[in-house]
Amino acid sequence: MPLVAHNDLPAFERLRREGHTILPPEKARSQDIRELHIGLLNMMPDAALAATERQFFRLIGVSNPIAQFYVHPFTLPQLPRGESAREHIARYYESFEQLRAQGLDALIVTGANVTGPNLSEQPFWKPLTEVIDWAAGAVTSTLCSCLATHAVLEYRYGQKRVPQPRKIWGVYPHRVVSHHPLVVAVNTCFDVPHSRWNAILRSQFDAAGLPVLVESENAGVHLATSEDGFRFVFFQGHPEYDTVSLLKEYKREVLRHAHGQRDDYPEFPRAYLRPREQAILNEYRLRLLAARERGENAPEFPEPLVAERLDNTWRDTAEAIVGDWIGLVYQITNSDRNKPFMDGIDPRDPLGLRDA
Repeated sequence: MPLVAHNDLPAFERLRREGHTILPPEKARSQDIRELHIGLLNMMPDAALAATERQFFRLIGVSNPIAQFYVHPFTLPQLPRGESAREHIARYYESFEQLRAQGLDALIVTGANVTGPNLSEQPFWKPLTEVIDWAAGAVTSTLCSCLATHAVLEYRYGQKRVPQPRKIWGVYPHRVVSHHPLVVAVNTCFDVPHSRWNAILRSQFDAAGLPVLVESENAGVHLATSEDGFRFVFFQGHPEYDTVSLLKEYKREVLRHAHGQRDDYPEFPRAYLRPREQAILNEYRLRLLAARERGENAPEFPEPLVAERLDNTWRDTAEAIVGDWIGLVYQITNSDRNKPFMDGIDPRDPLGLRDA
């Protein structure tokens, strides 16, 4: 939560210039201490639906010990679903129409699986753009994850994602490259997991006039914002991932290969597995190929042996950035859920960054 500059101590101004949020007393007195309502547009496929809920709920839940959070999951009916997922959604999810009528303080939009290179040809494209249009005017801030970032960059800024010759897959080091309240509480260097075949390049963010806050030499831009500094926050990586998320994805691709659904054997995710775990998985590959030659079923994947020795080198930074994001929403959102800002907040510069 922000500091209140209750006197003229020079440290307050110095901290403000460094990107810390410093409130004058009159603004602090006008803030409402209340709950926050955060929407979660979950577009992930059935197998990852519940895990994605847990990942983002967890990040929100640990972000602030004072505020109370109501997280409202919803999805798009145009996404193909199996019976079990449809039952889960019918029982626990709300509709976009309900949330649009009630209002939200903040919104998170997840990634999604796509078929074919063109996002605009996906069945979810039109309803997703309707959510984006509504959020741009009615929600204090929208956090976009991976494919959602690609969709907003194409729809609102005309920047289409670029297919990559090799999958950006693994845990990559990143560096903070701009001062901004979203990254004031994190290390200058930190790790972020990525998993994607496409990218919005740094040159495309620059061409669209979007501030880049965090990037990697090998994985590209991870964190950026809309031109106003806050209405949209863009992730290209997956800081919400569990420790085992990349392992489960690797297992899925190995089994796809075993079942003839993928020609090549998958590479290891970059900088994720120690030598011991790589050796275990290389041994499994040999056993799998031998079983195939004998016409036998694939041996059991050694997930427990590998999972017990994995390291998570990104969670604390993920929690800090999401915590900063929610804290900023809390400071400027209106007590009326249908209004994005308190009175006196400039929608073109909601964080007052132009004066910093």
